[in-house]
Amino acid sequence: MLSISNLGVTFTQYDQGLRRKQLAVITDLDLDVQAGEVVAVVGASGSGKSLLAHALLGILPDNATLSGTMQFQGETLTPQRCRALRGKTIALIPQSVGYLDPLMSVGQQVQRVAQLAGQSKAAARISAQKTFARYDLPAATYNLYPFQLSGGMARRVLVSTAVVTPAQLVIADEPTPGLHPDIVTETLNHLRELAREGRGVILITHDIEAALQIADRVAVFYAGTTVEIAAAKDFSTGNLRHPYTQALWRSLPQNEFVPVPGNQPSPENLPKGCLFGDRCLWVSEPCQAERPKLRNLKDGWVRCIHAER
Repeated sequence: MLSISNLGVTFTQYDQGLRRKQLAVITDLDLDVQAGEVVAVVGASGSGKSLLAHALLGILPDNATLSGTMQFQGETLTPQRCRALRGKTIALIPQSVGYLDPLMSVGQQVQRVAQLAGQSKAAARISAQKTFARYDLPAATYNLYPFQLSGGMARRVLVSTAVVTPAQLVIADEPTPGLHPDIVTETLNHLRELAREGRGVILITHDIEAALQIADRVAVFYAGTTVEIAAAKDFSTGNLRHPYTQALWRSLPQNEFVPVPGNQPSPENLPKGCLFGDRCLWVSEPCQAERPKLRNLKDGWVRCIHAER
């Protein structure tokens, strides 16, 4: 359904004295998503997760330049095609209730999304009501405003904005932070249900534990690059390939709770070689000479020359 290869995103900015500089915030990012699959995208803040969503939706700012290729359903995702598919074939579930209009009832907002996807006003209203019922939102919710909703209800409304469209690719951007564990489980189950319907789902999250509840595969981003793509089961079996993924897994409280020393490199000062090199125990001279390429290993993908270890 979706294939991304060597994606790069560079921002043109102006420094003091109107000196122009280029910030490469994403370099060599790779990802693919199949119909009926949930692919979780994990990584620290600044690793490029949300920028990927913005690139797919065609909502990057004007000073952004794209390189590499993005293909959706076999055709290149040009800026014009992104605009045509946005909200119809590719839908976003945003991360907070703040994305809802505080001056419009949530029912009207979901209805409006359905209308923009091509339904008549009457059909869109029926679709919105059916979707609310599907997610156990009382009929009265239709006329409520965002401030009148609980956290769980607001999350179900946000999911409804994607479900009410015929979208084949659904991008859920950080859908669970700050929510009660029961609501987290409920939200994740809704995303899994979308995949069972044959849609492709990208789950962008910091929460590896939550992602592993529903994901088929996990893509690990670091400093704007895909460092590993692994099956979800590889985390429990210890079949992780990249040193960053291993360190990220060990840093969780239920594992060794060992922090990863150091920080991601700044886009203004990216190293010539491996982006994880200055934090890696496996680093060698070849690692510092050039960027490793993404390669297939143990039924997954990894960007590390020492990954056979």
